[in-house]
Amino acid sequence: MTPPTPKTIRAGDLQQRLLAGEPLLLVDVREPAELAMASLQHPVLHLPLSSSSEWVGRLDELIERDRTVVVLCHAGIRSWQFACWLMEAQGYADVLNLQGGIEAWSVEVDPSVPRY
Repeated sequence: MTPPTPKTIRAGDLQQRLLAGEPLLLVDVREPAELAMASLQHPVLHLPLSSSSEWVGRLDELIERDRTVVVLCHAGIRSWQFACWLMEAQGYADVLNLQGGIEAWSVEVDPSVPRY
Protein backbone atom coordinates (compact mmCIF):
# COMPACT_ATOMS: atom_id res chain seq x y z
CA MET A 1 0.00 0.00 0.00
CA THR A 2 1.36 3.40 -0.99
CA PRO A 3 1.60 5.91 1.86
CA PRO A 4 -0.48 9.06 1.49
CA THR A 5 1.33 12.09 0.16
CA PRO A 6 0.36 15.75 0.29
CA LYS A 7 -0.83 17.64 -2.74
CA THR A 8 1.08 20.71 -3.82
CA ILE A 9 -0.44 24.14 -4.16
CA ARG A 10 1.02 27.02 -6.12
CA ALA A 11 1.39 30.41 -4.43
CA GLY A 12 -1.18 32.11 -6.69
CA ASP A 13 -3.74 29.37 -6.06
CA LEU A 14 -3.19 29.65 -2.31
CA GLN A 15 -3.68 33.42 -2.50
CA GLN A 16 -6.98 32.95 -4.36
CA ARG A 17 -8.24 30.47 -1.78
CA LEU A 18 -7.23 32.74 1.10
CA LEU A 19 -8.91 35.74 -0.51
CA ALA A 20 -12.04 33.63 -1.02
CA GLY A 21 -12.11 33.09 2.75
CA GLU A 22 -11.40 29.37 2.82
CA PRO A 23 -10.64 28.30 6.40
CA LEU A 24 -7.13 27.07 5.63
CA LEU A 25 -4.64 26.52 8.43
CA LEU A 26 -1.22 27.78 7.38
CA VAL A 27 1.64 26.02 9.17
CA ASP A 28 5.09 27.57 8.83
CA VAL A 29 7.92 25.19 9.75
CA ARG A 30 10.80 27.68 9.28
CA GLU A 31 13.06 28.88 12.03
CA PRO A 32 12.11 31.98 14.07
CA ALA A 33 14.75 34.14 12.34
CA GLU A 34 13.38 33.15 8.93
CA LEU A 35 9.84 33.99 10.00
CA ALA A 36 11.01 37.38 11.29
CA MET A 37 12.78 38.04 8.00
CA ALA A 38 9.90 37.16 5.64
CA SER A 39 6.33 36.24 6.43
CA LEU A 40 2.87 36.14 4.88
CA GLN A 41 0.30 38.76 5.72
CA HIS A 42 -1.99 35.94 6.85
CA PRO A 43 -2.06 34.24 10.25
CA VAL A 44 0.19 31.19 10.50
CA LEU A 45 0.79 28.51 13.08
CA HIS A 46 4.56 28.59 13.61
CA LEU A 47 5.99 25.13 14.28
CA PRO A 48 9.76 25.35 13.73
CA LEU A 49 11.11 21.91 12.96
CA SER A 50 14.17 22.40 15.18
CA SER A 51 11.84 22.85 18.17
CA SER A 52 9.60 19.87 17.44
CA SER A 53 10.17 18.40 20.90
CA GLU A 54 8.34 21.44 22.30
CA TRP A 55 5.16 21.04 20.23
CA VAL A 56 4.93 17.47 18.90
CA GLY A 57 3.04 16.21 21.95
CA ARG A 58 0.40 18.92 21.46
CA LEU A 59 -0.12 18.38 17.74
CA ASP A 60 -3.78 17.37 18.08
CA GLU A 61 -4.63 20.55 19.98
CA LEU A 62 -2.60 22.73 17.60
CA ILE A 63 -3.84 21.32 14.28
CA GLU A 64 -7.51 20.52 13.84
CA ARG A 65 -7.96 17.30 11.90
CA ASP A 66 -10.96 18.52 9.93
CA ARG A 67 -9.21 21.59 8.47
CA THR A 68 -7.17 21.80 5.32
CA VAL A 69 -3.56 22.31 6.37
CA VAL A 70 -1.13 24.19 4.12
CA VAL A 71 2.52 23.76 5.12
CA LEU A 72 5.22 26.21 4.07
CA CYS A 73 8.91 26.83 4.50
CA HIS A 74 11.54 28.75 2.54
CA ALA A 75 11.64 26.70 -0.67
CA GLY A 76 9.13 23.90 -0.14
CA ILE A 77 11.43 21.05 0.89
CA ARG A 78 11.14 21.08 4.70
CA SER A 79 7.43 21.71 4.37
CA TRP A 80 7.08 18.72 2.02
CA GLN A 81 8.85 16.49 4.55
CA PHE A 82 6.65 17.79 7.38
CA ALA A 83 3.48 17.42 5.28
CA CYS A 84 4.39 13.81 4.46
CA TRP A 85 5.03 13.12 8.14
CA LEU A 86 1.70 14.70 9.10
CA MET A 87 -0.12 12.37 6.73
CA GLU A 88 1.90 9.17 7.13
CA ALA A 89 2.76 9.18 10.83
CA GLN A 90 0.03 11.37 12.31
CA GLY A 91 -2.95 10.47 10.12
CA TYR A 92 -3.91 13.94 8.89
CA ALA A 93 -5.86 13.65 5.66
CA ASP A 94 -6.07 17.05 3.97
CA VAL A 95 -2.53 18.44 3.76
CA LEU A 96 -1.11 20.70 1.07
CA ASN A 97 2.49 21.81 0.53
CA LEU A 98 3.19 25.32 -0.74
CA GLN A 99 5.24 24.65 -3.86
CA GLY A 100 8.38 26.78 -3.79
CA GLY A 101 7.62 28.04 -0.26
CA ILE A 102 7.80 31.67 0.84
CA GLU A 103 10.25 32.27 -2.01
CA ALA A 104 7.53 31.46 -4.56
CA TRP A 105 5.04 33.58 -2.60
CA SER A 106 7.40 36.56 -2.88
CA VAL A 107 7.99 36.04 -6.61
CA GLU A 108 4.44 35.12 -7.67
CA VAL A 109 2.13 36.89 -5.20
CA ASP A 110 3.66 39.55 -2.97
CA PRO A 111 6.99 41.12 -3.95
CA SER A 112 6.98 43.09 -0.69
CA VAL A 113 7.86 39.84 1.13
CA PRO A 114 11.67 39.85 1.29
CA ARG A 115 13.55 37.13 -0.53
CA TYR A 116 16.47 35.50 1.26
